[in-house]
Amino acid sequence: MTRPDVSVIVVSHEHAAYLKGCLDSLTPPLQVVSTEVFVVDNRSADRSAELVRTGYPWVRLIENAERQGFAANNNRVIRKSRGRHVLLLNPDTEMLPGALDRLVAYMDREPRVGLCGPQLVYPDGRVQLSCRRFPTLSSVLARRTPFRAFLHTSDMNRHHLMADTDHASNRPVDWVLGACVMVRRELLHTVGLMDEGYYLYVEDIDWAKRATKAGWEVTYYPEARVIHHHQAKSDRVLLSGYSWHHLRSMWRYYRKHLAPRWLRLNVSPELLQETGQ
Repeated sequence: MTRPDVSVIVVSHEHAAYLKGCLDSLTPPLQVVSTEVFVVDNRSADRSAELVRTGYPWVRLIENAERQGFAANNNRVIRKSRGRHVLLLNPDTEMLPGALDRLVAYMDREPRVGLCGPQLVYPDGRVQLSCRRFPTLSSVLARRTPFRAFLHTSDMNRHHLMADTDHASNRPVDWVLGACVMVRRELLHTVGLMDEGYYLYVEDIDWAKRATKAGWEVTYYPEARVIHHHQAKSDRVLLSGYSWHHLRSMWRYYRKHLAPRWLRLNVSPELLQETGQ
């Protein structure tokens, strides 16, 4: 069986309102590259699974018996996927014409790039700041504590968001938002899958950090453009379940990559093993 160019994985929880637009943009005849598309329904109550089952017979639907974290859901599908590349895609996104083809072509031209993110835009066309610098103590203070009310427009926050750089040009970056990120399969054999110790948030930062340490490049590629409705649930209220998940994940990231040796959390990555599919 011929290997697809890319395996697209969409993890959805209560996203029926967005799924149609997302999947319509992935319809195979719209792409030059060959694809396999998976949707993981993470115990939704909004009939998302029925929407996929009845309207998109070319999608491989996986229905969870119980809710799982973002990394666990993606890893589960990555293990059974066959594409030369893997695209993690949020359900509140829509691929603009040619975006998927351009991402695959770029990855094929640049063998040292392990992770690549497109330019994300709001539905009205405004550019989202979707490539970032790695977190620091100052950026966490500016974004995840009560100080953010005063530091939202600070230089330290702008530096973290790369608001001080041109977002119209290709460039190497520290990390790209996991709302839409393409990963080279070879990276999964050397760096490993996503860390399932993160239930929600920061998995994308951790993945990019590990990739960089292993010598892979992470790239922002704005020649491919993707609409992202960007719900930003962890940003809306400082003290909420989502913001708590974010803080817990940041603590794990700190212990893995930044903490002194006596506090360091050592986690062996799970490397992808070929299944022969």
